[in-house]
Amino acid sequence: MILLKHTLRRLPIMLLLSVLLIGIPTAAHCNNDGNHPILIISSYNPDSRNTSQNISDFVEEFESLGGSTSVVLENMNCKSFSEARLWKGRMEELLKKYQGDLTPSLIVLIGQEAWTAYLSQDSQHDIPVMVALASRNAIILPSDSINLRTWMPESIDAFDDLPSHNIKSGFVYEYDVTANINLILSLYPDTRNIAFVSDNTYGGVALQTHVREEMKQFPDLNLILLDGRNNTIYNIIDKIRQLPPHTALLIGTWRVDMNDGYFMKNATYMMMEASTQLPSFSITSVGIGYWAIGGIMPKYRLVGREMAQQAIKWLNTPQHVNADIEVIANRLVIDDQQVKERKINLDALADREVEYINKTLSFYELYTKEIWTFSSLFILLLTGLIVALSFYYHTKKMKNKLEVSESQLRVAKEEAEESNRLKSAFLANMSHEIRTPLNAIVGFSDVLAFGEISEEEKQGYAKIIKINSDMLLRLIGDILDMSRLESGNVKFEYQSCDVVQLCMQTLASVEQGTNIKNNRFAFVCDMESFVMTVDPQRLQQVIINLLTNANKFTENGNITLSLEVDQASQVARFAISDTGCGIPPEKQHLIFGRFEKLNEFAQGTGLGLSICKLTVAKWKGEIWIDSDYTDGARFIFTHPLNNLPDE
Repeated sequence: MILLKHTLRRLPIMLLLSVLLIGIPTAAHCNNDGNHPILIISSYNPDSRNTSQNISDFVEEFESLGGSTSVVLENMNCKSFSEARLWKGRMEELLKKYQGDLTPSLIVLIGQEAWTAYLSQDSQHDIPVMVALASRNAIILPSDSINLRTWMPESIDAFDDLPSHNIKSGFVYEYDVTANINLILSLYPDTRNIAFVSDNTYGGVALQTHVREEMKQFPDLNLILLDGRNNTIYNIIDKIRQLPPHTALLIGTWRVDMNDGYFMKNATYMMMEASTQLPSFSITSVGIGYWAIGGIMPKYRLVGREMAQQAIKWLNTPQHVNADIEVIANRLVIDDQQVKERKINLDALADREVEYINKTLSFYELYTKEIWTFSSLFILLLTGLIVALSFYYHTKKMKNKLEVSESQLRVAKEEAEESNRLKSAFLANMSHEIRTPLNAIVGFSDVLAFGEISEEEKQGYAKIIKINSDMLLRLIGDILDMSRLESGNVKFEYQSCDVVQLCMQTLASVEQGTNIKNNRFAFVCDMESFVMTVDPQRLQQVIINLLTNANKFTENGNITLSLEVDQASQVARFAISDTGCGIPPEKQHLIFGRFEKLNEFAQGTGLGLSICKLTVAKWKGEIWIDSDYTDGARFIFTHPLNNLPDE
């Protein structure tokens, strides 16, 4: 427990809460004036920013309103639904901990897991309870004998189907499944199947249960469950690709899969790429703004200050205050850009209040983030150049001071020359690579800002600015990757993965994203599937770097990615070959060096192959150039099949 109130005067509240919400168990004691504390029990939701902000607002507002009761925070450290059997016991232990003189004057439950753990208690308490960041559509926690991956619980209305548990105030969500299904049918009347995506969290399971119950009102529709409790992200993507015609996708939650691995927005982007033509809607705001056409969802907001105001009322005059539980209203959100791209007729929504997003804005409003990002990158790169020059001149000064004796001078001279060569190579590469996209960004930004040009030309110039900004971001990313790999700060996240599917997906993404030279891409493998333990992100990075490199030096040719498994050596062997200009034998030993570029006029920093070599070495594989291949260039690298390298 942590006593918050008196600590606030000495530490910034967000710093304190950031420490509290990283999963460190806490203990409690009462304040010195004898008042019973307010006990906040947090689920420890991975979305800790909203949780910590609500708690911070609550404590600050409570103190500003004259609250003298100390505030105590306890974390339940809930993670995925796989540990759901433990939550009821954790809550029971917490409630036993605060008895007698420590009995709370008010219990505040933050998050779905704390909410259901409290509702699942066998006995009720007389202590008034406040709830926030939870849904009234709940499920009671299961017994130990139930298989959590296949369990299909019943949906429960926490207010109508359960005892009150002395819930006096708070803010809860109510997800309207029926309204979302009707929205889908109004825009896509030929829909015959609803595919619902949910993850391996309590919120995902509770929402899936609610969807199953509400779908009984639509007997003509078939419900397809894409359940994160018994699927990985890659299984889900494969199932999305195999969905039957006349299917609409309803997005629930996605943070945790069956392996308890956390995924952020990159996972939903992967799902989106697998369902570009599939009508997709959201019931929780997941996917809104980049994937979903729209949806009916709660008007999410911070409620910490309102909770503090309710707490003051209950503590000061409990006998004169009625129960005040606000069910946060829903809103209809439509993505205007998705509607235009898909040519959707919105006449069915003519009489409804709609909140539109992604509407056409002014150039500055549309690219405010990018403009500030470009400016920040320019300042960052300029600062880096100044620092590099400072190191360069400092090295020269040190060289002059080391001219004490002939032997010392020789050593110092060799070291200084090597340092100068590396820094000169760095400056030459960076100056060229930075100047090229910056010239385009600055030039076309001036044209957009001051030139009288057509809308079509504006879009073309904006696209050029975007391409060059991506070039700058890749440059910074390569430098950061090189730094992290050399310093050993990169941690690989290993998991079981179908490397055949990964190779095909990666090849397709490179072919679609970079093939402007009429090259033909092919994948060669005698297996339809092969599962091994890898870090998918790092393996993809190496393959993408090698494919992109092959594409850079090949025109109207063939680029082939091949995979074979050597059971005798216990390695998977990947090869990327092209029919391009090739690499002279006398220069092949230089190709993996930092900033080495055999063609100084080719675009790039010369870091890609060096990053590949460091990455492959970290998983204890090997990478080399096939010197026997004469039709162009062929890079080969290996990955162990079984033994993971030590971190």
